[in-house]
Amino acid sequence: MKILSSDPSHFAFIKDFPFAEHFTSYNGIKMHYIDEGDGETILALHGEPSWCYLYRKFVPILSKNYRFIAPDFIGFGKSDKMIGREHYTFEFHFDSIVKFIHHLDLHDITLVVQDWGGLIGLSVLGEFPERFKRVVIMNTFLPIGKKLPLVFKTWQFFSKHHPDLPVGWIMQTGTYNKLSKEVLRAYKAPFPNKKYKDGAKAFPSLVPSHPGDPGVDRMKKARETLSKWDKPALVLFSDKDPLMSRLAGFFYHLIPTSNQQKKITIRDAGHFLQEEKGEEIAEYILIFMNDGLMAPH
Repeated sequence: MKILSSDPSHFAFIKDFPFAEHFTSYNGIKMHYIDEGDGETILALHGEPSWCYLYRKFVPILSKNYRFIAPDFIGFGKSDKMIGREHYTFEFHFDSIVKFIHHLDLHDITLVVQDWGGLIGLSVLGEFPERFKRVVIMNTFLPIGKKLPLVFKTWQFFSKHHPDLPVGWIMQTGTYNKLSKEVLRAYKAPFPNKKYKDGAKAFPSLVPSHPGDPGVDRMKKARETLSKWDKPALVLFSDKDPLMSRLAGFFYHLIPTSNQQKKITIRDAGHFLQEEKGEEIAEYILIFMNDGLMAPH
């Protein structure tokens, strides 16, 4: 298996991501993360094809009182990239996050997830609920092998067969507001050429479409754990995500404590709501962690 490491020069132009680099290793593969502030741990997991740059607007607000950690999945951001889509399996990503949590010895975690960060992160929470104190869920789902919508099947086909996955176009398509050239360039930075993109190309095809597909058992257990969740939970979905916006109700119905919090919709934001409304979301999370956003009785 050939592994490509990120060249620091590819990221040198980025001016709005002044956070120190940290690296750990999983099976000899480097995994990058940011680790800012002190206090209780917030663990934020990104989706596809983004990286922890997606959470840069959270850091100044949340790291004042908390320890904010955001890794790059292997194949993304400043983490190493494996050549070959076949190496990127659900279990590989699941296990890499489990090992990451154990390596840093994280406890009392407030888990923040979106997109694939939810599929992987909530599956880890389902397996190790004792490690987690709170959960914040944004624009994600827990599929268990039911038939996928045609629009998503089209996305799977596109990502699998496109010769050079257009990361900037995907990020712009996944946002409601126009992104600057500098921001789009930052999202493209981890992928200097198509050899680096196998991890990004693999994720959509890993969404299970049959009950026996890999990951289904993990996500069923996540659903079971969340259905009995008695710790704080905050659901924050945006209103301009054509595929995910309507799925907020699934989590409100699934997680008993989610209804103890005010129901909040992030307005005028698409799929990558952290990019468009990062400061607003971070303020909600800060209140949620400090005093709660209690629902009116």
